[in-house]
Amino acid sequence: MHHQSIALKTPQFNFLPHLHPPGPAPFRLLFPLHPNATTNSPRSACSCRALNISVPSHPSRSLPSSNAPQPAFVKTVDVATLGNLCVDIVLNVPKLPPPSADARKAFMEQLSSSPPDKRYWEAGGNCNMAIAAARLGLDCLTIGHVGNEIYGKFLLDVLHEEGIGVVGMCEETDLNSPSASYETLLCWVLVDPLQKHGFCSRADFSKEPAFSWMSTLSEEAKRAIKRSRILFCNGYDFDEFSPGVIISAVDYAAEVGTLVFFDPGPRGKSLLRGSMEEQKALRQFLRMSDVLLLTADEAESLTGIANPILAGQELLRKGIRTQWVVVKMGPKGSILITTSSITCAPAFKVKVIDTVGCGDSFVAAIAFGFIHNIPLVSTLVFANAVGAATAMGCGAGRNVATLKQVVELMEAPELNEDDEFWNGLLGEHLDSQEVTFLSKMVLNGSNGRMNCVTLQKVVSELLPKLKYSQLEGTLSS
Repeated sequence: MHHQSIALKTPQFNFLPHLHPPGPAPFRLLFPLHPNATTNSPRSACSCRALNISVPSHPSRSLPSSNAPQPAFVKTVDVATLGNLCVDIVLNVPKLPPPSADARKAFMEQLSSSPPDKRYWEAGGNCNMAIAAARLGLDCLTIGHVGNEIYGKFLLDVLHEEGIGVVGMCEETDLNSPSASYETLLCWVLVDPLQKHGFCSRADFSKEPAFSWMSTLSEEAKRAIKRSRILFCNGYDFDEFSPGVIISAVDYAAEVGTLVFFDPGPRGKSLLRGSMEEQKALRQFLRMSDVLLLTADEAESLTGIANPILAGQELLRKGIRTQWVVVKMGPKGSILITTSSITCAPAFKVKVIDTVGCGDSFVAAIAFGFIHNIPLVSTLVFANAVGAATAMGCGAGRNVATLKQVVELMEAPELNEDDEFWNGLLGEHLDSQEVTFLSKMVLNGSNGRMNCVTLQKVVSELLPKLKYSQLEGTLSS
């Protein structure tokens, strides 16, 4: 779940929000998905299937990748995201609600009593990654459940405005189930005057996933996975779907030659202590993912190893399909670990406005680099730049960075170099593996097993392709 910061107005009552539009992009209604459908009718068996939307018909803009498997069928979609399709309701409050579950639930019910103005709505969850990837020129679709109500229609309109296809996960529904079980998942994102954040969602107050009624993947979902080069999953999928449904998607992806990218996020730690099914599913993710993306803290929680490089190497050893482990180091930068190399790139130095959506934007750029077989250090630089460009704006959803903003940042880059930190982290690994390190000042060359690459060299190679993509909507070969 994601958020963005907005300004305060007069409070309505204790804890309740000061409403203010979340960002500069206005809501624009595109078109009804089905002319005869109503937006306020309860979900039914027929409406569930009616929300399976075809993928945009324009041809793939991707170049062939030597990293990707070569299946017998054509992959026409670059990235598909699994689940975690939600609408963020972004509000400022004079104070966050108490931490107790009962108080938070009562607060959420009070907020939900009447829909807030659409100016406070934003696409959230995996929509952030999909929008960021689409803006980089990747062909994207989302696989998940969206309700047939005003929030679901808003989410579908936003995604289609960004050129992103939507595919439903369910074949049919249980008509005797409460209609709320089929509604679009909302996340109430609360921001206090000190910019501390709180989150409220109906998934927080149930032992069962929000869409526990879903027991199998739809045939539409399977076809979407089969068409895609990458299936992106994150830990928040477990808030919506049963472990069995999630793992069936991962296993099917492996069967049809689709790469699996997995970002456990904060849920990784709780999954380690979760039910037997959740623990088993997490282990399967860690074994079967082609690319793992996680923060240093998350890597430590999954391995018990504080050093992010050693933790990444441990995850590689335990993986069956794992090719890359990418560790996000926040303002320090990022690390990409393979079985034979370690690549490090310090972060860009920018004026940070809001960090929400930075991780999702970063992941989108990693997918871009993997698909297009960009050198590892260049992939990290690009991912750091996309994340930094998003941080310079306000919030996620439609506010994630555009390719134009990324290009502008890379035309006048400044690295947040910290030689003491990186020397301490890399010192013990210089004799064991090839290390590539990005630096602004050091000349290109090698020192033993340390390969130093200048930022100028990487940027000079990346910018022409990015500018061409920006102008033409396709990548140069």
